[in-house]
Amino acid sequence: MHVVAGGDKFAQDPEEFAGRLAAQAVSAGDPTGWFERLYAAAEAGETAVPWDRGVPSPFLTQWAEQRGLAGARNLAGSAATRARAVVVGCGLGEDAEFIAERGFQTVAFDISPTAIAAARRRFPGSAVEYLTANLLDPPAAWHRAFDLVVESLILQALPDPPRRDAIARLGDLVALGGMLIVIARAREPGEPTEGPPWALTRAEIEALADTGLEPVRIEDLNDPQLEWPRRWRAEFTRPGPASSQDP
Repeated sequence: MHVVAGGDKFAQDPEEFAGRLAAQAVSAGDPTGWFERLYAAAEAGETAVPWDRGVPSPFLTQWAEQRGLAGARNLAGSAATRARAVVVGCGLGEDAEFIAERGFQTVAFDISPTAIAAARRRFPGSAVEYLTANLLDPPAAWHRAFDLVVESLILQALPDPPRRDAIARLGDLVALGGMLIVIARAREPGEPTEGPPWALTRAEIEALADTGLEPVRIEDLNDPQLEWPRRWRAEFTRPGPASSQDP
């Protein structure tokens, strides 16, 4: 993403506007502060959310189909129970709704209250529990509490710092026997990246194992049709018996 200079209230290009907000926030020492500003501006009709496609991530849906993902049988081990899932940085809710449709008891959170309010409006009557929360300071009750943790394009939206802290907090959400799926732009070490988004190296992906997770599969996907062709799609698990949660 190209970050433009200038004092306009908003840019015609949503990506340029988001980049400007991010640059201002990082410069002010508040690297997560731009998310709420962006969603609030979108709510006011001043811009659009650049990553809002109105559908779940195709990288997530393809992975779920390949894996046969189903919350009522794959993880919890009983048709009478549902596995618990959390969708990190859920934005306007498409990924969260997809995961809930796969049978998971789903929590979805975002640091932006405006995003959470918009997701609730977009999906009235949803089974998803939408909450405002911060990955860098999650509720204590979420420690190793989820059978499935979904992270799509959130780590890449954070500079470093605080990305290393976010990687550690992300891994700590995964329960015994649970799994984590991570989707992010990929780059080689030393390859320049002007964010947001800030593409991740393989070493940053592998750092998710530092919280006791084990890699199941780390895919380096390449699609020349995309603006940024390379993507990581990485699955991790926490060894141990799967948890069984009542709905």
